[in-house]
Amino acid sequence: MKKNKVKYSMKDLAALEQINLNAAGIDVGAAEIYVAVPPGRDEVSVRVFATYTADLAAAADWLSQCGITTVAMESTGVYWIPLYELLESRGFEVYLVNARHLKNVTGRKTDISDCQWHQQLHTYGLLAASFRPPEHICAVRALVRQREMLIRYRAAHIQHMQKALQQMNIQLTQVLSDITGVTGLQIIRAIVAGQHDPQQLAQYRQSQCQKSQEEIVKALEGNYRQEHLFVLGQALTLYDFYGQQLAECDQELAAMYQAFEPAEPATDPPDPKRGKRRKNQPFFDLAQELYRLTGVDLTQIDGLDALSVQTILSEVGTDMSPWPTVKHFTSWLRLAPNNRITGGKVKSRSSGKTDNRASTAFRVAAQSLARSDSALGAFYRRIKAKHGAPTAIVATAHKLARIFYFMLKRREPYRGGSSAEYEQEHKERSIRYLQRKAAKLGFQLVSLEAT
Repeated sequence: MKKNKVKYSMKDLAALEQINLNAAGIDVGAAEIYVAVPPGRDEVSVRVFATYTADLAAAADWLSQCGITTVAMESTGVYWIPLYELLESRGFEVYLVNARHLKNVTGRKTDISDCQWHQQLHTYGLLAASFRPPEHICAVRALVRQREMLIRYRAAHIQHMQKALQQMNIQLTQVLSDITGVTGLQIIRAIVAGQHDPQQLAQYRQSQCQKSQEEIVKALEGNYRQEHLFVLGQALTLYDFYGQQLAECDQELAAMYQAFEPAEPATDPPDPKRGKRRKNQPFFDLAQELYRLTGVDLTQIDGLDALSVQTILSEVGTDMSPWPTVKHFTSWLRLAPNNRITGGKVKSRSSGKTDNRASTAFRVAAQSLARSDSALGAFYRRIKAKHGAPTAIVATAHKLARIFYFMLKRREPYRGGSSAEYEQEHKERSIRYLQRKAAKLGFQLVSLEAT
């Protein structure tokens, strides 16, 4: 029996033609940058500049003299940022290109050949610019990344405190779920201050603590050696220091959000923050500030809290126009299948690896829905039972990204549902599918209740 051949869409591959006639290529380094312009624009088509600010300005002046309007450069470390910002302020169209897309001819790897290769590829329009959010979003992104770094550094000193306690055989981690909670920090501060009596230390127990005071007394009996107490004190000091830096970072973020022009409200605002602040949460009402920035309450999406939404917005911005469709958006996030077809066979459908912080935030949010009583939680559990947890995480993150895109694009509220509603809808879809399948085979689907 002959198989039906799959029909693929054909692309019109025209002959190479020069599209960007006023294009330049730049190879960026730590100490020097190599700039290539089209031949005939100056006595030499490649010039070398240092990376001091005055030299970067001289490179921009030379590009203007040569009639350059668009520039392609490689995203090397953070060396490209000052030059990118300077050229953009001068009115150049700057293409920041992924280094993987700029492979040189084998055996010709020099700085001069690199910049000329960039210029040639850009002239023929073969380079795609990487996405970079607007300037005010880049400012928020810098502080959000700084905040994440401070949390990582502070977490390391929590481990140092745990290690010092273990070395003194103070089993505080067995009676407290978090040693940086109210009870744990009060006990550790008292130990560093010189109080080593377990009976006295156990009196810091809060009423919400699950373990009894007798158990805490037993856990606090240890060998209080001076060297370990010194290490514990330094770790506590560093933990407090990073906590102070975190509060200052949140204060700067709050001031930055207040300076932005608020968007027109499209949905109901989130509920004001109530209750005690959780650990690692911002020191201001972040959900309200994000609502002012976007006009929609993105924290209503199941699995996404204010910190996750902040991370995503700091990476993608509030304008979805750079991605014409939701498929472009999920593909950029590496949450869509990347079909690799050769010989008429699909060799791989994996979405591929990525270090995109927005994609990571969507995946973490998807994983948090494992026990959720929402429709997305039911979807996650169904895919996990069929294909496993990794596939379920990507599939659910893909759904979350689609919801996020449409809420910002169409400015509409989130319409979620319960797991029971999702299960009922999935059951009805399955019945309709079986009815169509039976009709094609000449049968009729009859329920057991009808018989």
